[in-house]
Amino acid sequence: MSNIKLIIEERPANIGNFMVGRLLPFRDKRMVGPFSFIDHMGPAAMNDHENLDVPPHPHIGLSTLTFLFEGEITHKDSLGSDVVIKPGQVNWMTSGSGIVHSERTPEYLRHTDKMLHGLQIWVALPKNLEQMDPEFFHVEATDIPAWQQNGIDFKLIAGEAFGYKSPVPVYSPLYFLELKSTDRQKINIGEYLFGESALYILEGGIESDGHLFEPRLILIANDAKLCEFTMHENTTIYIFGGEPFTEERFIYWNFVSSDKDLIEKAKQNWLDQKFKPVPGETDFVPLPNQNPYIKK
Repeated sequence: MSNIKLIIEERPANIGNFMVGRLLPFRDKRMVGPFSFIDHMGPAAMNDHENLDVPPHPHIGLSTLTFLFEGEITHKDSLGSDVVIKPGQVNWMTSGSGIVHSERTPEYLRHTDKMLHGLQIWVALPKNLEQMDPEFFHVEATDIPAWQQNGIDFKLIAGEAFGYKSPVPVYSPLYFLELKSTDRQKINIGEYLFGESALYILEGGIESDGHLFEPRLILIANDAKLCEFTMHENTTIYIFGGEPFTEERFIYWNFVSSDKDLIEKAKQNWLDQKFKPVPGETDFVPLPNQNPYIKK
C-alpha cells in the first residue's frame, strides 16, 4: 500500500478462557469504513481437556462475522440458531436491537486434541438500521465468490468488489477480501476499492515503498484508490473497508451504537436479564464492572 497512514499491531486480549490478538478498535483508529472490531483467534492448539467456551452474551447495533482458518465452533443464539462453523464458511449474525449468543467447541471435539484459528469481526450497522430485528445467516464456503487474477487467488467473503457480490447480506457498502499468493506478485487493486481501506497480513509478507511488512499487522491506507504493493510468495492477506458513517460510533463491551442512550439501556437490560435467552443455556457473561467507553 503505497500510501500507508497507520500501522496497527495485534495486542493480546482475553475473551474468557481464550486469548486473542486484538486489531480494532485502536486508540488512533476506531473504525475502518463500517468495521469496528477485529480479533485474530489463535492459532491455538488445545488438548483433550481444553475447549473454547464463551457463554451467552449480548450484542446491539452491529453484525458479527466469524471466519475460520482451522477448527470448528458451535454458534447458538437467541433466535434458536444452532450451527457449527467450519473453515471457509461464514457466520453472519446481525444483532440490531439485541441478540444473545454463545460460542463453544462442538461437543464431538471436546475430548480430542484440536486447533482453532480464525477472525472474529464486528461491522457496525447504519444509524437507520441499528434497531432492526436480529438475523442470522450461515454461508457455505462453496458459495463464496472465488477467482484468480494476475497469479493471485481471490475470495470475496463479504460485500461487493471486482464486479463480484458475496451472498453475505451486508447493510452498507463494504468489502472483505482474501488474497493468496504462491509466487511473488506486484498488486495494484485501488481501482476496485472504495471508501476507507485496510490490509491485514495473516502470513508471509508484503512490500510497499521499500518497506517489508510481516504478519499480525493491519496497514491503514490514506486512500483506497492507491492500494498498490508487492506480495511475497506464500502470503495470505485480508483487505477490508468501505464507506465510513457520518456519525460517531460508541463501543461499550459488546454494544455498538451511535446513541449512548441505547447502550445504557442495553447495559441495564443485560443486568436485569431482559434479553431473550439462548435456548438450553442458563449461564451467561456478566456485564463488566467498568465505566468508560472503549478508548483503544
